[in-house]
Amino acid sequence: MSSLIYSDSYMKEATKTSWRALQAGGSVMDAVEKGCSRCEAEQCDGSVGFGGHPDERGETTLDAMIMNGNTMEVGAVGDLRRIKNAISVARAVMEHTEHTLLVGESASQFAENMGFTAEDLTTNNSISVFTQWLKDNCQPNNRKNVSPDPSKYCGPYKPGPTLKHRRRREIDIHAHDTIGMVVIGRDGQIAAGTSTNGANYKVPGRVGDSPIAGAGSYVESAAGGAAATGNGDVMMRFLPSYLAVELMRIGTEPSTACETAISRIKRHNPGFFGAIICANSTGHYGAACNKIPGFTRFPFVVYNSQTNTPLLQSVDCF
Repeated sequence: MSSLIYSDSYMKEATKTSWRALQAGGSVMDAVEKGCSRCEAEQCDGSVGFGGHPDERGETTLDAMIMNGNTMEVGAVGDLRRIKNAISVARAVMEHTEHTLLVGESASQFAENMGFTAEDLTTNNSISVFTQWLKDNCQPNNRKNVSPDPSKYCGPYKPGPTLKHRRRREIDIHAHDTIGMVVIGRDGQIAAGTSTNGANYKVPGRVGDSPIAGAGSYVESAAGGAAATGNGDVMMRFLPSYLAVELMRIGTEPSTACETAISRIKRHNPGFFGAIICANSTGHYGAACNKIPGFTRFPFVVYNSQTNTPLLQSVDCF
């Protein structure tokens, strides 16, 4: 059996692309790469690929990772500039270096050396979003304990007084999103991958959870795979994908593994935005999400030999 599981309902076309790759004889790694690439090209939800989520300088940068559940190899890129094909560059890191993660300008130079085309990742829409953000005095932003007051003014910022009470920010569920994928092949091999353009208005140089093994995704063919989406700055501190896979290794059902991973984060950050998908080595799957205002259900897509079509499912957040 082959199963594909995605983290968001708008990624049906990416799901189909991955399934076709498997049916054409491609590997699970090919399926992950092609599915994520489709989403990058289509700028899924504005949160994946070029032209979305500008940083404080107005630039769109990309994070991605891919993991082989047989060999435990990982390839990842963070803060990738000028290169649209983030998931493919991540795979090149795995296949053409002894490293796991490359970041920033050096990752972009590596990609160009590997034959990837450098091009501007901004679009008219991302420029418009960034221009409006500047007009709104750079609100919202990701600064704290700096001067001038980041809740009222743009930078440049310098260290400021440490506030006893952090300012409350309205959660934008579209400001942190990711394509996360788990693919199970007929031979039992599992692969996982993620791709995103990260948090809106992030501080330049920020890398989220998506390219971090164990945080954005994790997989081991003998146990299963998981992928996460949401506020990566919070979620990466808890390695939810790694935790879920380790729970599935000892026989925990995927749904329970997902719920446990979310609960662990909730104990420390009850208001965080996030969700996770899980699939074990037998093809059983589940998902879980943290319930907050505006986010009470989490949709995901499943494609396997039983459905033979992308099947939209969802879970209630808790």
